[in-house]
Amino acid sequence: MKIRILVDNNTLIDQYYVGEPAVCHYIEMDGMRILFDTGYSDVFLKNARAMDIDMRDITHIVLSHGHNDHTGGLAHVCADSMGIHHPRPDIRLIAHPGCFEPKAFDGEDIGSPWGRDVVETCFDYIPAVKPWFLSENCVFLGQVPRENGFEGRDAIGVRKTWNGWQQDMLEDDSALVCKVDGGLFIITGCSHSGICNIVDYAVKVCGESRIVGILGGFHLFDVDNRLEQTIRHLERMGIKTLYPCHCVSLKAKIKMAETLNVSEAGVGMVIMEQD
Repeated sequence: MKIRILVDNNTLIDQYYVGEPAVCHYIEMDGMRILFDTGYSDVFLKNARAMDIDMRDITHIVLSHGHNDHTGGLAHVCADSMGIHHPRPDIRLIAHPGCFEPKAFDGEDIGSPWGRDVVETCFDYIPAVKPWFLSENCVFLGQVPRENGFEGRDAIGVRKTWNGWQQDMLEDDSALVCKVDGGLFIITGCSHSGICNIVDYAVKVCGESRIVGILGGFHLFDVDNRLEQTIRHLERMGIKTLYPCHCVSLKAKIKMAETLNVSEAGVGMVIMEQD
């Protein structure tokens, strides 16, 4: 498994790429070339070109959830140099079906730029509520059960369903899990469903309790009871390395690093694990 961070809030020192408050990772695994989230804009394309990554080689797109800082770049995957869109039926797009529901926060549109009808036209779209295996060693978790009482309980804005506008509990929030030598490597977007809930579900789905690493946003900002319980939970799991990025504050990272092995993350970073 090889991961290259294409988009994050931060860039690494002396790595001359572009950052934005969003997420996009390029993953090579089991012969697949996976785009995990697509950032907010076309920044991921600029960084991919600088890293000699050819978007024509992409086999899968996996979306962590439907916010526009994770889905905003979708339209650019199918656009040519003239901005004309061409369908990519050769790309399998895996996401929770709620990912493409309209979403808003304080009256502002924060959802995917494309609805489900356009996605179905442009890609080989696979809506997945239950775990869906991209390969024997790579699984999209689908809808994550929220069993830990200290996380995954907050609504963010509203979503439009067949029954009208409702509070958005981000049921579409999910993660990708890769089985590598030594255990599981988990990739998240924002962990709105709770990073500990995600880890617990990954262990259950994969039947493997060893966690080699976690890369992604944990949606942790304050040094509070939730953070303390998260740290204790992850410590009990014996996770080798954490790569918190995107939506994790500096003070939260500092607090986590007092107990856990926390590594820096940013655009240009390469993570490699033996399959």
